[in-house]
Amino acid sequence: MSRPLVDAVRAGDHLAVMTLVDDGADPDTPGADGLPLLCEAVAAFDSPVAGVLVEGGADPDRVLPDGTTPLWRAVDSGSPALVTAVLGREPRLRLAEAARERLLALARNWHETGVAAELRRRTGASGPVETVRVDDDPDGFNFTHQVSLAGRSVRDGHAGILTALEWAFRILTPVDEIIARAVAQPDEDHATWWEVLQVLLDRRSEETWSAVVSHRHHPDPAHRRFVAEYVRVRGVVADDSPRARREGDFVSAWAAEETDPAMLERVLRALDEYEHPGREAAALRYAAHPDVVVRRVVPLLLFPFENALPMAPEARRTLRALLHDPDAEVRLGACRVAVRHADLLPEAVQQLLRLAEDSDPELHTPAASHLASCPDRTPAVADALAALLERDDPPTVLEAGYGLALRDDARTAEAYHRIRSVDAVHEDDHRWSAIWQWAWDNGLIRPVG
Repeated sequence: MSRPLVDAVRAGDHLAVMTLVDDGADPDTPGADGLPLLCEAVAAFDSPVAGVLVEGGADPDRVLPDGTTPLWRAVDSGSPALVTAVLGREPRLRLAEAARERLLALARNWHETGVAAELRRRTGASGPVETVRVDDDPDGFNFTHQVSLAGRSVRDGHAGILTALEWAFRILTPVDEIIARAVAQPDEDHATWWEVLQVLLDRRSEETWSAVVSHRHHPDPAHRRFVAEYVRVRGVVADDSPRARREGDFVSAWAAEETDPAMLERVLRALDEYEHPGREAAALRYAAHPDVVVRRVVPLLLFPFENALPMAPEARRTLRALLHDPDAEVRLGACRVAVRHADLLPEAVQQLLRLAEDSDPELHTPAASHLASCPDRTPAVADALAALLERDDPPTVLEAGYGLALRDDARTAEAYHRIRSVDAVHEDDHRWSAIWQWAWDNGLIRPVG
């Protein structure tokens, strides 16, 4: 037994596991129960460690004494992130048809029966289940519910797992069916939403696009929210697609017709991901919208793409008006755009200085960020950045220090020490790198040796 590898797996230290496997430790090392360590990672819902073990050569298809495999156990767990980590390469070619069918049947049974009901059937317990929300993605981008009964815990991501397995095995499940799996979860941060989105984004056919966007007119708002998120993410991941202009046309037309403020806000955020001429028209149309959630998106649409034409006079007047919107977040968004225009810079800076002192601490970091990078080099901005060093919020302190370093301000020395004291150091962060370089150039850091 490789004791260091066992200890690293049990500690959930995926970087140590990676180092040990790279140095020759056997990724199929058994644990105390004789099962491979991959099973321990699966039982702990530890997708980063499981992924490192599989990438390092651990066998996800190894038949265990009870007839299951590590992959089977990952599917059984209900964690989509865990299945992604354990699935391995080319599962459609690697697994026999019977094995693929067993995995699909397992995920389908959990999905159709329901986690609580299936747990009761398996454990024989009849008491209430305990349900908690847990991050399923290791980066915290999505969640599942973890359901526990009689000492056993399972997550409720089986609909997403079923969808992912079908695609991995190249089963083209009808679009309407898999969208229904997503919208059955009321919260779109649930992992099943992402699994369904990911599969539909990977299915790049014209038929898939048409089937998804047909839900734009569905009577259930959840279906329309799904379409808005689908086209938004397509704008992010497929902005160079030959169909990007056509897709942008679709989103722009939808934005012009949508009347529900909550849905309109989503559609405008989707439009923001497309380099489309309808962006500015939408911004002008909704700049004075009575609902603040809509107005908060408008400045995004005025932010120029790299090859955008100069801002038209009407758009410039609209942006100036947004700098004085009653809502602070609208003003903040307008400042982000306005600091790029010399004639609007003074007004934008005055607003940012006010926002940096606002009673809402959520505004301080973005205000500091815009002040730091803006071209204004007056003492008022430098003084405001120095004052922000006293905040208790590490991201705000980091932004303020970065702004001082860009201005070669002597108070960067104070920022250097302050950032270290509030644990805002991020070695690979360009802001910290600039502050560290200033400290080096000015003798705060002495060469070793």
